[in-house]
Amino acid sequence: MAKPAPKGGKTKSSEEIFAGFQTLRSEQRQLANKISELEMDLNEHKIVIDTLKGVDGSRKCFRMVGGVLVERTVADVLPELEMNKERLPKALQALHEQLSRKGQEINEYIERHDIRVQKADRPPADDTPDQPTKSNVLVASG
Repeated sequence: MAKPAPKGGKTKSSEEIFAGFQTLRSEQRQLANKISELEMDLNEHKIVIDTLKGVDGSRKCFRMVGGVLVERTVADVLPELEMNKERLPKALQALHEQLSRKGQEINEYIERHDIRVQKADRPPADDTPDQPTKSNVLVASG
């Protein structure tokens, strides 16, 4: 575990701390977007599999493979779709774990750099105005 920088040593500026925080939040959003995308893929796989199960196996169908539309038969495509459908929950679970770790990393970063996140539409909280405190305040819009 990394030790905080000594008080007399080189410390990060507020801009560097803010940039680091924004980077972590961006990575967290990317993970959440990927989870959402895979959940939609899983739902689409379920719908297509249910639809193809009632279709004759020799009937031709089209599937997008690497950006290319290929002609196959239902009998060829259905097992591939079922195999992909079985893999997706494992991938989703791994992404959920990564998202959880990223949240913990953000919380540790907030604690380490004494960051207080405030909403832009709320006035700042009245702490103790007589005592100056050294903290970083990030204002999130929306």
